[in-house]
Amino acid sequence: MPLFQPHDVNAPVLSQFSLKGKIAAVTGGARGIGLEVVRGLAEAGAHVALIYTSSKDAHDIAAKIALDNGVRVQAFQSDVADRTTISETINTIAAEFGHGQLDIVVANAGVCANVPSLDYTEESWQRNNSVNLDGVMWTAQAAGRIFKKQGKGNLIITASVSAILVNIPQTQAAYNASKAAVVHLAKCLAVEWSEFARVNCISPGFIDTEMLSSQPSELMAKWLDMIPGGRLCHPAELKGAFVFLASDACCYMTGANIVIDGGYTLP
Repeated sequence: MPLFQPHDVNAPVLSQFSLKGKIAAVTGGARGIGLEVVRGLAEAGAHVALIYTSSKDAHDIAAKIALDNGVRVQAFQSDVADRTTISETINTIAAEFGHGQLDIVVANAGVCANVPSLDYTEESWQRNNSVNLDGVMWTAQAAGRIFKKQGKGNLIITASVSAILVNIPQTQAAYNASKAAVVHLAKCLAVEWSEFARVNCISPGFIDTEMLSSQPSELMAKWLDMIPGGRLCHPAELKGAFVFLASDACCYMTGANIVIDGGYTLP
């Protein structure tokens, strides 16, 4: 069957951005970019399953977003690096939280470590890739099986500008390589799943999250010098792009990688 097309392509444009009644799941949804994605999807009307690994506040965060937006938001603990665990979580979300429905999955969970390439061990290399690459694949696989059964679904992957350039001066070969891999993975899935799902990426630049704020101040100064926009991005500035990809406003877009970086990758 062809790529999904809305019943009325001439519907008023703002109505096409509505996610009212949709069921969404977001990995890494308790903080940083993932938290704002959960908030944005809920603000657009979706019921959202917030998937987290270790946050102590995840259930309180979910309850607050639900109250603010009049939708259901529920926290689910899981581990994207474990294929069986994340599959069981996604299936539970679809069956119980979604009452048999799952429309949108955002594979957002990620980790980063600065390690000189000559110093990697099997463990430190795998620690990055098990979340950033394997975790995306296992999340996608679980979601894709449900999407195929439904005949329709939407996978969004949080990648990074590190997928298309080498960030300096930090040494993070595992992170960069894993993000490049998930962008190409998204393209592969977009082609393979074209009959039943759309698959797209968002590649943020320097976002003001804990992952960034924990870095040395001299690195921050270096990065700011290289960003034409002259500032960091607040995570909330990304939620509109995720809502766009999750909505019917871009039903013909699949296999794309949207770069949001204040011009960082342009010079």
